[in-house]
Amino acid sequence: MSTLLPFHKDIIQEICDPGKSDLLVVARGLGLRRIVCSLMQIYDSPKSLVLLVNASPEEETAIGEELGIMGCRRPGLRVVGYETPRQDRQALYQGGGLIMVTSRILVVDMLQSDIPIHLISGILVLHAEKVTPLVLEAFVIRLFREKNKNGFVKAFTDQPEHITSGLSPLKNIMKELHIRRVHIYPRFHESIKTSLERRRADVIELSQDMTESMSEIHHAIIQCMTSTLSELKRSNTTLDLDDLSVENAYFKSFSVIVRKQLDPVWHKVGPKTKQLVNDLGTLRNLLYYLLTYDPLQFHAYLETLIAANTTTSTGGVKQHQSPWMLTDAAHIIFETARRRCYTVSSTSAKSVAPAIDLVDDEDAWDALNEAEGIQVDKKGKGKEKDDSRPHWLSAGLDPVLEELPKWDLLTQVLDEIEEEIVKTETMRKSGPTMGSDTVLIMASSTRTCNLITDFLSSHNPTGKKGAKGRDMMMQKLRVYLWWKGKLSQRKEEGKSAFHLPDAGSTAASIKDPRGTGLSEALRKKDKEKAERNQSRRRVRGGAPAAASDSGRIAVKSSAGKSSAPAEAEADVLAEFWSQVTPDASITPFDVSSMALLDLPDLDDHYGLVIPSQTVVVRAFSDDSDDRILAELQPRFIVMYEPNMEFIRRIEVYRSASPGMNVRVYHMVYGSSCEEHKYLAGIRKEKESFERLIKERATMLMPIYEERREGAGRNEDAIKTISSRYAGGRREINTEPSKVIVDMREFRSTLPSLLHAANILVIPATLTVGDYILTPDICVERKSLSDLVASFNSGRLYTQCELMSVHYKHPVLLIEFEEDKAFSLELITEMKSYAKPTGKYPVKKKQDTATPNNATTYSSVSIQSKIVLLTLHFPRLRIIWSSSPFFSSEIFTDLKRNQAEPDPTKAIAIGADDDPDAGRGVNTAAEELVRCLPGVTAKNVKYLMSRVGSVREFCGLSLQEVQQILGVEPGKECWEFMHKGEKQ
Repeated sequence: MSTLLPFHKDIIQEICDPGKSDLLVVARGLGLRRIVCSLMQIYDSPKSLVLLVNASPEEETAIGEELGIMGCRRPGLRVVGYETPRQDRQALYQGGGLIMVTSRILVVDMLQSDIPIHLISGILVLHAEKVTPLVLEAFVIRLFREKNKNGFVKAFTDQPEHITSGLSPLKNIMKELHIRRVHIYPRFHESIKTSLERRRADVIELSQDMTESMSEIHHAIIQCMTSTLSELKRSNTTLDLDDLSVENAYFKSFSVIVRKQLDPVWHKVGPKTKQLVNDLGTLRNLLYYLLTYDPLQFHAYLETLIAANTTTSTGGVKQHQSPWMLTDAAHIIFETARRRCYTVSSTSAKSVAPAIDLVDDEDAWDALNEAEGIQVDKKGKGKEKDDSRPHWLSAGLDPVLEELPKWDLLTQVLDEIEEEIVKTETMRKSGPTMGSDTVLIMASSTRTCNLITDFLSSHNPTGKKGAKGRDMMMQKLRVYLWWKGKLSQRKEEGKSAFHLPDAGSTAASIKDPRGTGLSEALRKKDKEKAERNQSRRRVRGGAPAAASDSGRIAVKSSAGKSSAPAEAEADVLAEFWSQVTPDASITPFDVSSMALLDLPDLDDHYGLVIPSQTVVVRAFSDDSDDRILAELQPRFIVMYEPNMEFIRRIEVYRSASPGMNVRVYHMVYGSSCEEHKYLAGIRKEKESFERLIKERATMLMPIYEERREGAGRNEDAIKTISSRYAGGRREINTEPSKVIVDMREFRSTLPSLLHAANILVIPATLTVGDYILTPDICVERKSLSDLVASFNSGRLYTQCELMSVHYKHPVLLIEFEEDKAFSLELITEMKSYAKPTGKYPVKKKQDTATPNNATTYSSVSIQSKIVLLTLHFPRLRIIWSSSPFFSSEIFTDLKRNQAEPDPTKAIAIGADDDPDAGRGVNTAAEELVRCLPGVTAKNVKYLMSRVGSVREFCGLSLQEVQQILGVEPGKECWEFMHKGEKQ
């Protein structure tokens, strides 16, 4: 763990008082996790129970590791998850110490009194910027304050931009968390400024100009974004869209802001406006990909955009195309992107040389080198003939393969670092020195990290400027041509298209034509090429492989015949594609040679690599980057792309390491969106902090009403009015108003609102319904997306049938979202991921030639299904709710003058009158087993008594499953579990 700086100590001293509750807002990159861990170390004691909520899974692991390094082991941090049984959770709570728990589990345990609320010393809340009246964290604090007035609440956030939207956002967060003190620490805070400016790193700012073609594309994309924004404002004059500008469009949150403003009228806007909103996100991605993708990947992405813009997912002609693609600026983008990759000088394509079938002997090795034009001497070194062309390249295709300017700049930086290391070693005196010679390169994504790794592993140090990565780009060109040929072949066969494979990151997954993996000749070639590069710096990929990331190439996967010609030059290259297509043996086997050092193997032997010969390439992350800096202790850091947070991490790292000389190379494309976005981000954060400081100075502190059990229910205490007794005499009912809520419903916000409305919420595992309001009223709540999925799977029919059997008044509650339109037309925008059960025949698809086949589900079909549902179940009542707030009011009205439900009876209904139903140790496993074919409510208990776990049940043979479930149900269940297995 790194040393705490003076401003860290000031913050901890300010907020560590356990008798007060505080909200801490700090700038990103200043070590918020370090502050939280230090605070938890202070509170670590078996005599106190401190809970940490609202942490992501990654943060759970990182905080646990850091606390272990700091020595918090008595008893240390324990994590309560969904797999932790109820009895174990109760024992953990009674034992005290530091416990990390999800908000959903904590709410249920508080309502069931599994956790002694009066013994909780305090609660730490991360990501306080996300706290609203609807989130579970606000529910947790409300339950906590009902029975514990002395415990503390400490909330933390490093996202000031998220607390500046709306009316008094800071006061609303403090109100929900019952906090009256707030501490704001921006980068320009006096104590932070003093601490970080005493020792500064040696920063070298490198402004790299874009190439001429990149500048043309960049300018054209900005033009398209400007025209799209203008068209969006012109199409929606009634909305306040003044904040929509190109500068704001650089950020990912821009699409969310636009969609929030349009959500209330989303069902009224036309398809043109919806297409414009999607186009803004696409153009923002294009700006980012232009500066990070290699030219071939960028060109392939544009081709998929064109194909997706002209055809629908079913292969028909798209009715509403993107307007920006029809502009002159778009033509410049497509043409210039193609010229960055290759030019077509002639339409006559050269016939492709026959593919070589590699076998396990030296003759195949020699033939491979001869076909590629490589001369190999006795030492194993070779070079490609200058005047030769690869056998797979047509004479009508001239490769350009423009390299990104930052690649050449990066090699210059690494050369300078090597010279500096050698110079330092010659001048070094005896004795240990601070830091290591490991070079840390930081980039924005794992894809960029893999591209840098591939380039550094295969570049030619003696090559001319702009051509050092020629070998890698030629390999990528071969992959690109193979991909284009395969697309043409799959189009003829009527198969679906696929994205362009990544030559570097997916090299290990490419197999030979026989399907047996790489042959020995290729493995030998990989080994020899790796030996040739041992004299150069080794590259260690600190980031995970981007195999899953490569899916971003395809915006929309077009099925069947949707692979339309990408551009006008497709006719010119048609002959060439047809010649490259057929033979699978042309699979780009040379791509495998790109993996000079296999990343997992190098990670295993990382400690054996000399630091001065190691380059660690890593993507920007969260506070875990602080730990990387502390472990590696690099003296040379290369920021391949600008990042405000990491610059501050370097400042903290340098200030915490006195005597260490740290040099930082800050690379940025001059006059580009990259530079503008970086500067705009700094300005936005500064303005956000200024607004928070101003709001804190003028904020009216809320007076919290003390909540006691039974308080606030005076209106509900006088209930059950009947004219049969003394002409309407009022009978006093002291029993509190309560609602029985299914465990699975705590994913929603309605239970929290019911509790806020002074209704006692009782969690239980219900077989029938989601909410039991009275002994006669059962409610099944459905959101719009869940409603569509339930209709398609047939689950809603079964649920309504069970409610009608066991309850006098079954109710279907259809709940809309608060900020969205109160209309069923929203369903036309949804997709269903429900799998067909085979219970109903599959609906035939419409003819692909008809233009109206784009919408799978419409509001008319949903209304028809709802009508059929009401006809089949006459006693079913349907309630439409515009928001969860309105649902809470509806429940209050329905419960008025009604008897209270009995939790024991509600749990037993539908569970074969088993009094212990719903109290299983592992409710998630029981729910999973109930969903299997052949398993019914009558045999599920017998099944759970025969097998100990789901894993054991899946391992049973067909005969054993049939003995438990019966012949036909057992066969159906066994075939479902083993479907798709190879015999």
